[in-house]
Amino acid sequence: MTVEFLQTADREFFDAIDYYNTQSEGLGFEFAAEISRTLGRIMEFPDAWTLLSARSRRCRTSRFPYGVIYQIRGSVILVVAIQNLHRHPDSWKDRLGSDER
Repeated sequence: MTVEFLQTADREFFDAIDYYNTQSEGLGFEFAAEISRTLGRIMEFPDAWTLLSARSRRCRTSRFPYGVIYQIRGSVILVVAIQNLHRHPDSWKDRLGSDER
């Protein structure tokens, strides 16, 4: 399986890295490593995580208040959002058409 990011998810990821690095030097890189571990778990067990809709799932990170929202599309894991779960946790739905959710 391969991992692809929607452009908005990619931007969220890098924005969060930047934010955490401004809070404490190196914390953003720890966040990036946590997302990488989460993506590894998703790739290993793609169907194991919480269903949010017919096609979308969420795997929570262990250390940060984030979830990786994704869809399985054939041999591709499509990352829809790197979602801060303390802020508007359903905002990712606007990124997909109703038939893609």
